[in-house]
Amino acid sequence: MSEAVRERVQGFKKATDKLRQEIGKVIVGQQEIVDSVIIAMIAGGHALLEGVPGLGKTRLVRTLADALDLEFSRIQFTPDLMPSDITGTRVAMQDEGGRTVLDFQKGPIFANVVLADEINRATPRTQSAMLESMQERSVTIGRQSFRLEEPFFVLATQNPLEMDGTYPLPEAQLDRFLFKLHVPFPTHEDLHAILDRTTQTHSPEVKAVLDKKSVLELRHLAMDVPVARHVQDYAIRIIEATHPERPSAPDVAQRYIRYGASPRGAQSLIIAAKVRAVLDARFAVSAEDIRGVAVPALRHRIIRNFEGEAEGVSTDEILAAILKNTKETRA
Repeated sequence: MSEAVRERVQGFKKATDKLRQEIGKVIVGQQEIVDSVIIAMIAGGHALLEGVPGLGKTRLVRTLADALDLEFSRIQFTPDLMPSDITGTRVAMQDEGGRTVLDFQKGPIFANVVLADEINRATPRTQSAMLESMQERSVTIGRQSFRLEEPFFVLATQNPLEMDGTYPLPEAQLDRFLFKLHVPFPTHEDLHAILDRTTQTHSPEVKAVLDKKSVLELRHLAMDVPVARHVQDYAIRIIEATHPERPSAPDVAQRYIRYGASPRGAQSLIIAAKVRAVLDARFAVSAEDIRGVAVPALRHRIIRNFEGEAEGVSTDEILAAILKNTKETRA
């Protein structure tokens, strides 16, 4: 690694450490979740946070937005939410000449950081309004398309417990998320810290430490991280192991998986591993980086068969077995 690259990598680490510190003023513990959200943001991907109410999912997104000098918007998903409530709509207005014209009023999707709160409460029709923006970074109204300004990052939350009034996200939309993150219940000590911070009059002030230009520069640096051929091959073999029809698929995949991860899953592995490497001040991706991002990058891209669902085998358990079975180098 040249001296110039070394300085850029060290600058990357300093910037992300500052971001962690600002988020840590409000969010207690949950370091793995915080790091994963930062990885997704820098990678240019989206993240789905799943957890029971009260774990701070929305607060984490709000705090991240406060620590970034970026435009933030929140969309509260409800069963009566319409697609135009997200993307915007054309409104009849009068111009200076008194003529009636249709003017496009942008919706809340036109922001840099978008919180899609309780996304599974909206109908499939409304959920589909997010597909184009998440994948193409654009919104089409009629015959006209509008580009979304970079960086563009969707953080969605959903509650896994309530079934009434919820609509499961379709696989096509789940595949647009770089990560699906399970937010755990805090530890005993973390609960003490949460109560100490939230039951007093003083609330911590979060300062913006990164702006649009900084985020895009971090992203460009991460994308330049090289990946050795054998490391990329390791990632590909993990993806292939999720497909039960492949000869290399382990017994657990053949027994419990109906459909495996898509090629977008392989892209997610590599891109997220690049960011993870730079977060650790390294300018090369290792097999450990691939393993470190494999579960959040793939858990929502695997569809279990009837036997897997009936026996209650989670995709996390399946992926753990696949990672254990897949060697770093070919035999």
